[in-house]
Amino acid sequence: MDLPQLRIDINHLYAREHAAMGIAGARKALNDAQEWQLSGVLRNGGALVFPHAGVQDCAKQISAVVNACIDSGADTVLVLSVLHSFTDEMEQARRRVAAGGDPSTDPLWGIQGPGLNRGTQWGYDHALFTWRYLWEIAADYYGKKMPRVIERYPWLAGGNPTALPGYDEVAEIARNAVVVSTADMFHHGIGYGTPPERSFAPHHGGLELAHKVISEGADMLARGDYAGYNQHCVDAKSDHRDAGQVMRAVLGSITPEIVEIIPSDAAALYQAPDPTWVAGALVAWHKQK
Repeated sequence: MDLPQLRIDINHLYAREHAAMGIAGARKALNDAQEWQLSGVLRNGGALVFPHAGVQDCAKQISAVVNACIDSGADTVLVLSVLHSFTDEMEQARRRVAAGGDPSTDPLWGIQGPGLNRGTQWGYDHALFTWRYLWEIAADYYGKKMPRVIERYPWLAGGNPTALPGYDEVAEIARNAVVVSTADMFHHGIGYGTPPERSFAPHHGGLELAHKVISEGADMLARGDYAGYNQHCVDAKSDHRDAGQVMRAVLGSITPEIVEIIPSDAAALYQAPDPTWVAGALVAWHKQK
């Protein structure tokens, strides 16, 4: 797969989908998302995780987290984002670490983000494109004072998130912020390398499988089994391996609640046969006192 070209294709796709949704569609998503009142999860020291798959599919879930951040009354929102491997070098580094290699030997090892000097790859990653789009529209639509948003992008936690360069800064931010994260925790089907005989359409066993797999990973992360979670993300084709580990480390004891899982088709993007799709999961992580 041509990873740099895939990045370009995804970025162009998101731009088209945001334009198609428009301000009216974004406001509708923000209104529809009022179905879920999740600000208490954040006020109590927990976290919310939203997907970043297809814009129309995931806009309501992302809006629910935008609403929760605003309603929490927090001054600062810390967003722990996926950093996708959109170069061959990054992909090989991720595979090497997944196989047990030392992450500290990679030149990008650490936590990236605005205002830092550990890499610029975060700047073209699509994971927060829809989050930012909805956040800006919410600021105008609600007319409220918006919290400051700090984005951070962990890379190669490798089962030891507290060793990441930049971890101490993130932990300090989290002490006075509400914490949210983004992840697509289950990529499935022929376009993602799943054998055809084990590829299930969403409504023909796929969503049930996604719920089972995502639940297993969430329980592992809740236990603080970082090495196990790292391997789980490899097997589940989840992109939350780094951000998830950092989220759990900075928050301490938290337990998961899967609020909703929906399918987002990706066959056209990968020019692959059906079924090729992503599970968009909205997950509330409740702080244990």
